[in-house]
Amino acid sequence: MADTTEQSRFSRAWQNILLVLVFALGAWAYASGVLPQIFELWEDIVFLTQQHLGLVAISGGLAILVGIPLGVWLTRPSMRRYAEIVIQLLNIGTTIPTLAILALSMSLLGIGALPSIFGLWLATLLPIVRNTYTGIQSVPAHLIESATGMGMTQAQILMRVELPNALFVIFAGVRTALAINVGTVPLAFLIGGGGLGELIFTGIALDEFGMMLAGAIPTAMLAILVDFAVGQVQFWAVPRGVNPLR
Repeated sequence: MADTTEQSRFSRAWQNILLVLVFALGAWAYASGVLPQIFELWEDIVFLTQQHLGLVAISGGLAILVGIPLGVWLTRPSMRRYAEIVIQLLNIGTTIPTLAILALSMSLLGIGALPSIFGLWLATLLPIVRNTYTGIQSVPAHLIESATGMGMTQAQILMRVELPNALFVIFAGVRTALAINVGTVPLAFLIGGGGLGELIFTGIALDEFGMMLAGAIPTAMLAILVDFAVGQVQFWAVPRGVNPLR
């Protein structure tokens, strides 16, 4: 009980500090003229945010649709001998700078939304595949043995035992992947993909601090909101018995 009270006090203290910092930054932004400059770009912010969310939704959705089945497939008995090789290849892929991946996409598919989505999909894929594979591999062996002893098929074991127990870890991978995706989308502007990167990079090129913040602040807010939304889905979708948050 004492520990819970102490944690609550600590949390409230950090909330107060955060509120003070937000107020101080807002006052500075208004006094320096940055805030009015951001509001002057409001229509551009709304339009580019819609583009940004579209790129996140398509590339992130494709990464989830491909990454989770791929991670599950790698855990199957017929693929276990190759699984580590595939995971290592994906790990090597993460060492390639995202800008290089987008440049490769541009060389293959030209400029515009399509190569941007392809490059973002590649950059987002690894955390989902890795966490799906790791989550299923971490399911206690005795649970699988018990399910086998009850006469369940491999498909039934996957759907009723392995996936429910791995779901929390899979969601953690999805949260990481989408946060990376939101923060990477601004680079898509460099190959004609649109998004809030237009304000960020144009502001840098013109030495317009307000314009740069007009793109950077919404990008950071989107990353926080997306992470929060997926976190809420994770909290309610993962069964209580295997959800450490409930």
